[in-house]
Amino acid sequence: MSSELILALEQLQKEKGIDKEILIEAIEAALISAYKKNFGTAQNVKVTIDRETGDVRVYALKRVTDQPEDDFLDISLDEAKKVSKKYELEDTAEIEVTPKKFGRIAAQTAKQVVVQKIREAERGIIYDEFINKEGDIVTGIIQRSERKNVIIDLGKTEATLPPSEQTMGEEYRFNDRLKTYITEVKKTTKGPQILVSRTHPWLVKRLFELEVPEIHEGIVEIKSIAREPGSRTKIAVFSKDDNVDPVGACVGQKGTRVQSVVDELRGEKIDIIKWSSSPEEFISSSLSPAKVIRVDINEEEKSAKVTVPDFQLSLAIGKEGQNARLAAKLTGWKIDIKSESQLRATIEQQLLNYDESYDDVNELENVTEDEENDQEQE
Repeated sequence: MSSELILALEQLQKEKGIDKEILIEAIEAALISAYKKNFGTAQNVKVTIDRETGDVRVYALKRVTDQPEDDFLDISLDEAKKVSKKYELEDTAEIEVTPKKFGRIAAQTAKQVVVQKIREAERGIIYDEFINKEGDIVTGIIQRSERKNVIIDLGKTEATLPPSEQTMGEEYRFNDRLKTYITEVKKTTKGPQILVSRTHPWLVKRLFELEVPEIHEGIVEIKSIAREPGSRTKIAVFSKDDNVDPVGACVGQKGTRVQSVVDELRGEKIDIIKWSSSPEEFISSSLSPAKVIRVDINEEEKSAKVTVPDFQLSLAIGKEGQNARLAAKLTGWKIDIKSESQLRATIEQQLLNYDESYDDVNELENVTEDEENDQEQE
């Protein structure tokens, strides 16, 4: 090896950000193994690389003693003094044993170490980049499927979309561009493992941030999201500026903004609801597109009884209860929905029960009066 190695390491330090000293120390450690492997020695050895010239030297490390027992491990004081007068008993002497043909082995080893360190550094750079994107959206190109996992090319690396994070009914075709939400970035021996999702509720949030400048700027805030991936999502939005309509901002002119999100989610329906600090108003809005007549809330149980017109009952509940279920998730309240006729029937039944109870009380009072009269006559 020569000064060319040192120049190459300095260039790598500038381009890849890998410390030259770390590379040299790694090469020295690798050369120790290479020496022992190629020259079959049991000696304790030390390898040094000159930081200026790149010259490699191999030294056997031997204990200085009066009675050497093993020529590979021990050296007499007289022999040690021939190397350097500084050595005393029990010192560790460094005796140069550099083989004549060690330069070729050293060059090959250095190349392997440098390639490995470059790979590790690149993996580290990729990890640092994507760990900062955890909880954000990335766009990639679908490459292949492996054991039901979808592998997505992100340019510098690949991401894995596991089956549990895939939207039911969604097709993932080769070379299709896809936006996904990064759920986790892990360090592994093979480089960073990036796990992404198409089902996470925050995927919808991030998509709206991309499409709606008012959300990105912080004027409009997404307060809560309830999602059943591939089917329907409800989002509650709030505006910090009274002059900005949060629902209108998210919908966009002629629905262009919300349509872009719907298209990215392959047709998933999205209900945009105005958030309110009033539970009655918020719950009423959450059941959109159904119209609500009244909302009665129980603060202690955090439950609400909602009344809707008869012809709106099925719409309020939704197919297989989806609309009511999403409204409950969105608001955090238990919601019991009844139609006007059901409410009327309930009230009538309560009144009937009250009347029957009232008759029972009167009858009991009459019996008590009769008993008191009988006692007086006796």
